[in-house]
Amino acid sequence: MEIPFWNTGWLEVICGPMFSGKSEELMRRLRRAQIARKRVQVFKPAIDTRYSTEEIVSHSSLRMPSLTAESADGILGQLDWRSQVVGIDEVNLLGEGVVEVAEKLADSGKQVILAGLDTDYLGRPFAPIPHLLARAEYITKSLAVCMRCGAPAKHTQRLAPDGELIVVGAMGMYEARCRSCFEPGCPVQERLDFGDSAEAELD
Repeated sequence: MEIPFWNTGWLEVICGPMFSGKSEELMRRLRRAQIARKRVQVFKPAIDTRYSTEEIVSHSSLRMPSLTAESADGILGQLDWRSQVVGIDEVNLLGEGVVEVAEKLADSGKQVILAGLDTDYLGRPFAPIPHLLARAEYITKSLAVCMRCGAPAKHTQRLAPDGELIVVGAMGMYEARCRSCFEPGCPVQERLDFGDSAEAELD
């Protein structure tokens, strides 16, 4: 994707399920900006401590130093306004306030690149990505590989029962699933309780 060098800001959104390479693509674009000698700042949610507290880390272990923010407003509080490119990973964990922050940054002339999940563990649109997609100049939809059948995967399957919308985790707690293999919520086999049947057999 070739980005024209207009004297204006814009939004780029990278979305898709877990394990689809969103963070890798975000880092690739940020490194290209660094090679072009642009001032780059990178942010991630403070709640995301899966692999590192001071870096964006992909599931394939690619790393890039980053600042952390408790909320979207925390990005503005740490922003160097001389920065030309701002990258934000895991935007779902920052809440819907990130939409206003991203718009403000783009309106001020910055290239803003955001990465996040477009659907939640129930298969529903996952805020704030839908709102960012409606405002973005550039959109990249990435797909993973279904861990059940190998087909292109557009869903994130939660494996452990939990009613919370946001549960930070990686391999072992989530896996990528295609349309056919996806079970909204957590897999049926994870929810079945065979305790009564086992007791009946013992009797």
